[in-house]
Amino acid sequence: MTRTALVVAALHVVGIGGLAATLVLDGGAGSITLVMALTAYGLGLRHAFDADHIATIDNTTRRLVREGRDARGVGLWFSLGHSTVVVGAAVLLAVGVQALAPALEDESSPWRRFTGVWGPVVSGTFLLTVAVVNVLLLRRALRAARSGGPGATHDHGPAGGPVAWAVHRFSWATDRPGRMYGVGLVFGLGFDTATEIGLLAMTASAALGQVPWYAPLPLAVLFAAGMSLLDSVQGSAARRAYAQAGTGAPGRGRLRYDVLVTGVSAAAAVGIGGVTLLQVAAEHLPALARVPGASVGLEPYGLVLAGVLLVAWVVGLLCLRQPRAEA
Repeated sequence: MTRTALVVAALHVVGIGGLAATLVLDGGAGSITLVMALTAYGLGLRHAFDADHIATIDNTTRRLVREGRDARGVGLWFSLGHSTVVVGAAVLLAVGVQALAPALEDESSPWRRFTGVWGPVVSGTFLLTVAVVNVLLLRRALRAARSGGPGATHDHGPAGGPVAWAVHRFSWATDRPGRMYGVGLVFGLGFDTATEIGLLAMTASAALGQVPWYAPLPLAVLFAAGMSLLDSVQGSAARRAYAQAGTGAPGRGRLRYDVLVTGVSAAAAVGIGGVTLLQVAAEHLPALARVPGASVGLEPYGLVLAGVLLVAWVVGLLCLRQPRAEA
């Protein structure tokens, strides 16, 4: 059993164990607590299919594989960082709901206004940057392949200019799976996941007055368990798919595979990142609201993006398994 699977299993055990303890200690609120727990787990599963999650994990995994680095655990570390915000909000709810309630409930509060800008700006900028990194890596690989040099698989040659300077610093921040924890953490500060869990717990508490003060804690863990499960599965699938490019025989089929999967992955990141930043700007500059995409909701497109990437991987594998005679 891999370390990723062990961590995901441990989150489920802790979450279910905490839920069971809550039900035993406060049987009077058993039904509402159970409903809240199932809802929290479902929200975690759903949140893993957000378009920014899928594009971030996919592009980061693609880049690490392209550079010959270990890409195991990208999805898990990202989800753990993201879940930290939820767990932190749950702890605050447990020790003092009233202190956190205004920030969670009032959309006009300074905290909600700040996180409403912070989260989308961070995720949009990250996606655009990682797309640029992947395109640069592909361009170097294609250039090396045309020259017939040994760098057709991995080329780390230096480049100059401000773009290279920015890419170098970005690469340092994401050059191993463990550093995706920080990426997930700053994504989570957008406060959407914390709001979902916080308002869920507070609404039930206010409505029935029966939910114990410690009830939000297993809810947060169950949320993290659901999200980490699907994020880890996606990261593992992406790693295996992109690793095929390194094991295939050199030739046009391999290059077609590389161009296809990188193009789809980078295009998805650019599209999602660009729309995210456009929507933030449109909130402050009403004239931008007329730009196509400014009012598009990205929530339904997570499943669509997952399907598109799956099709790209399958088509790419067909390219690898149908070698053509090389000149």
